[in-house]
Amino acid sequence: MTSTTVGDTTEMPTHEVNLTDGAAQKIAALLQQEGREDLRLRVAVQPGGCSGLIYQLYFDERVLDGDAVRDYDGVEVIVDRMSAPYLNGASIDFEDSIEKVGFTIDNPNAGGSCACGDSFH
Repeated sequence: MTSTTVGDTTEMPTHEVNLTDGAAQKIAALLQQEGREDLRLRVAVQPGGCSGLIYQLYFDERVLDGDAVRDYDGVEVIVDRMSAPYLNGASIDFEDSIEKVGFTIDNPNAGGSCACGDSFH
C-alpha cells in the first residue's frame, strides 16, 4: 500500500462511522497534547479476542490507498477498506464517569460480544 500526502484527503472516499461531539472533543484535546497536527484517528477491526474481532483505535499520520476519511470539525477519522463493512453505522463516544472512562463503540453490525466487552463477532 502506498500513502498519500499528509492533508490530501479531498478526493478520499468517506465512511459511515459516526463520532459524537464528546468523542471529537476528547480526540481534539489528545491531539493538542501531542502537539502534532498531522495525526488522525484510525479505527480498524482486526482478528482476535475471544469473540473473533477486536477494535483498534490509534493515531496515525498515514492515509493509505483504500482508506476512507471523514472530518468531524477538524478531527479526521480514517477507516481502512477491510474494516469499513464491519464498522458501517457504528458510533464512537467518549465516556467519563465514575464507572468508566474511555472510548466506547456502539456497533449495529456486531452480532454479539464477549463478557469482557473487548471483542465482537
